[in-house]
Amino acid sequence: MRDVMRTVLGAAGLALMAVGGLLVWDQTTHWSVLIWLAGAVVLHDGIIGPLVVGVGLLTGGLANRGLLRGTLMTGGCLILIALPLLLRPLPTNNPSVLPLNYARGLLISLAVVAVLALLLAAARRIRRGHGGHEPSAPEG
Repeated sequence: MRDVMRTVLGAAGLALMAVGGLLVWDQTTHWSVLIWLAGAVVLHDGIIGPLVVGVGLLTGGLANRGLLRGTLMTGGCLILIALPLLLRPLPTNNPSVLPLNYARGLLISLAVVAVLALLLAAARRIRRGHGGHEPSAPEG
C-alpha cells in the first residue's frame, strides 16, 4: 500500500511541476527562465551547498551539534525567506507596498531563534546536572 501511495503522490507531484513549468514558460521569455534556473543552480551548488557542508564539518565535534545545526538551519531559512524583501528595489511607486522594516524584523527573528536555542541548551545542561540523563542513541 505504501508503494502505491508513494507512486501516486510522486506522479501527482511530477504532473503539477510540469503544469507549473508550462505556465511559467508561457508567461515569460524563454531566456529569462533559463537564466533564473541557471542562477538557482549556481547559488545552490556553488554557495549554499558548500556552506552547509562546511558548517556541518566544523560543528561535528561539538557537544550540542544537533541543536546548533538546527538553529543555523532555522536562521538560514529565515534569511532566505526575507532575502527577496530585503533586496527589493526602492523606492516603489506605491508607498503601501512592503512598507515595513524587514531588516529589523529579520534581526528580531534571528535573535528569538538564538535565545530559544540558548535556553534549550541551558535546560539540557541543567537536566544533566541534576541527575537526569540525555537519551542515548540506540546501538547497532
